[in-house]
Amino acid sequence: MAVPAARSQIRREREKELREDLREMRHAIDKYKDMVDAGKIQMQNDTFGYPKTLQSLVDGVPVQGQISSAGESNKIRFLRRIPKDPMTGTTDWGFRSMQDDPDSTSWGGQDVFDVYSKSTDKGSDGTSYSEW
Repeated sequence: MAVPAARSQIRREREKELREDLREMRHAIDKYKDMVDAGKIQMQNDTFGYPKTLQSLVDGVPVQGQISSAGESNKIRFLRRIPKDPMTGTTDWGFRSMQDDPDSTSWGGQDVFDVYSKSTDKGSDGTSYSEW
């Protein structure tokens, strides 16, 4: 009787972590977009103002008009790291670009508009983790 309860507890913890990771990455994407819209970050072609890659949110992007004491553009970072997907155990997330269909599972590669888990499992609410 204790084993199913323990599995259920682990599943709930992973689902909570997945929700937090998705929220963190989506917030970073939205913050990036807001800074592009405000003219603080230069918009790249064909991206609709969204980051080209998730890694660019970790590496940082130059802020327009701000130069450091070393003569380089100041960079702003939106994520400390790309979190591991608790359902797959990897940092391999699924992406959707602004140009992709909302329920697309193949990424067009133009920008990162949204992220989702690549897990094919279903959550405790019955929906696929990739739909969260």
